Amino acid sequence: MGRSASRGASSFRIRENTMRSHYCGEVNTAHIDQTVEFCGWVNRRRDHGGVIFIDLRDRSGLVQVVYDPDLPEIFATAEHVRNEFVVRVKGRVRARPEGTVNKDLATGEVEVLGLELEILNRAETPPFQLDDEDTSEELRLRYRYVDLRRPVMQERMILRALATRTLRRYLDDHGFLDIETPMLTKATPEGARDYLVPSRIHAGRFFALPQSPQLFKQLLMMSGMDRYYQIVRCFRDEDLRADRQPEFTQLDLEMSFMDEDEIMTLMEGMIRELFSTALGVQLPDPFPRMSYAEAIRRFGSDRPDLRCALELVDIADLMDDVEFKVFAGPAKDPNGRVVAMRVPNGATISRKDIDEYTKFVGIYGARGLAYVKVNDVAQGRDGLQSPILKFLPDSAVSGIMQRTAAENGDLIFFGADKANVVNEAMGALRVKLGKDLDLMSDGWNPVWVVDFPMFEWDEGEARWQALHHPFTAPKADQVELLDSAPGECLSRAYDMVLNGTELGGGSIRIHQESVQEQVFHLLGIEEEEAQEKFGFLLTALKYGCPPHGGLAFGLDRLVMLMSGASSIREVMAFPKTQNANCLLTQAPSEVSQGRPQVEAAPTADASTEA
Repeated sequence: MGRSASRGASSFRIRENTMRSHYCGEVNTAHIDQTVEFCGWVNRRRDHGGVIFIDLRDRSGLVQVVYDPDLPEIFATAEHVRNEFVVRVKGRVRARPEGTVNKDLATGEVEVLGLELEILNRAETPPFQLDDEDTSEELRLRYRYVDLRRPVMQERMILRALATRTLRRYLDDHGFLDIETPMLTKATPEGARDYLVPSRIHAGRFFALPQSPQLFKQLLMMSGMDRYYQIVRCFRDEDLRADRQPEFTQLDLEMSFMDEDEIMTLMEGMIRELFSTALGVQLPDPFPRMSYAEAIRRFGSDRPDLRCALELVDIADLMDDVEFKVFAGPAKDPNGRVVAMRVPNGATISRKDIDEYTKFVGIYGARGLAYVKVNDVAQGRDGLQSPILKFLPDSAVSGIMQRTAAENGDLIFFGADKANVVNEAMGALRVKLGKDLDLMSDGWNPVWVVDFPMFEWDEGEARWQALHHPFTAPKADQVELLDSAPGECLSRAYDMVLNGTELGGGSIRIHQESVQEQVFHLLGIEEEEAQEKFGFLLTALKYGCPPHGGLAFGLDRLVMLMSGASSIREVMAFPKTQNANCLLTQAPSEVSQGRPQVEAAPTADASTEA
């Protein structure tokens, strides 16, 4: 662990009587000639010409301890020490000899002359070396307690703790109440499958683990708890990816008597303070805002990575009369889209690489990837190179060149298909090209995405679905569109996006019973079903519900982004695999036959319950 771990070093300081006086990474030139005591793990032992060097490690970092043969008993103990032994050390801090300073180590200007050495516990040879970057994830997760000793993992856990501490402090200072909501609750349709817990007392009935505290935090607003937050575990039984786990942590928030502008201002202030405190990074003030429609139009995604300058350009109007059906079909289709994306200096991309990019967009349903290499703009069609040029009239070709502002040496990629396919495929290709071709700017680029549609049409089920969730309020001046044109109705939702990652999302909620019932009806949730699933919410709306809104931040995802990790598993102490099992504990597992069975449980009358 290097100097990067020095941020917040005061948190390592020992303030009470323990087996040690200092953490390993804390000592520096200010401690020279002081006697110190450490406890930790032996990171490495070296024997140099009768002098033994022990690099001692704890969560704060490393310190070098030197043992001379002048203390024969202590020296003999040092000779028996091996990697990962747990030891207690007492010694005197001194400056390192000239020429031996380690500038990459926070304690690199000093060393400790060992005066005492106690082996607290021996260790077998670990299943992998802590500095081996090629260790498989399976092995690391099976021996997670060893993996967590790695400096990079400890830095991430420390960063996570600092993040939660900073967030709590900000919210406490702004009048929020930390309130817990139930872990055992009622199954509700929130977009993913529930994890179910059988009830022993109520045989044949089940609790659900919460996908989010959504309904409970709205009820808290109705209860007068006008500013709520909770760092809460949530559970979703869904297919996993790098940024998904069956159990994850949210920073959940809800506020009364605030509109979306006020909520967004307050929340971006929180994120600015977090990045300033934890990373020393100053984010912009204020964050820019972008409509959902603009994000999709320019970037093909509602999570735009603004570090990449590549953009999508609509060209359907140039293609609706061409003979090339690959372009003409989507151009004429009201649900289709045809776009071009100019890649500066992209003409150097090889045909082999173009074939690989074609395979890449195929993952998202694209049936091909047309392209044009721009050799000489001044020559018009003759200065271009592409197998599709023969299908395009001069007017279309010149229109494409003008609209994309193509220059010599550029490459233009095309997407043509259903709009959702084009958006996903070309949006993903945009980011991949940005990374592959070093077209990404440095730094942090936050943006609020706003003005989301209320609903999206599900062709398979032939019904409307909520783009966010069914409790999101429509824009105040568009309530009438719920009856006349629900597809045109915009919501009061907002997502915070940072470098192409959604940090958090939320909305102003529906606080009027009639509007909530109307939305349920549009979603195909009729009165009987609504009462069965959400009756308690509809009843609560009758008893004085304030205007309110909130959002939730994915804490795991936030720390992943801040730490530069590639997966949220790398910022969770004990994550599950992508198959949703725990290699460390071998969970899930069968339940032994000797355990009481739900079916055999007696039913209990309410009068007999404690």
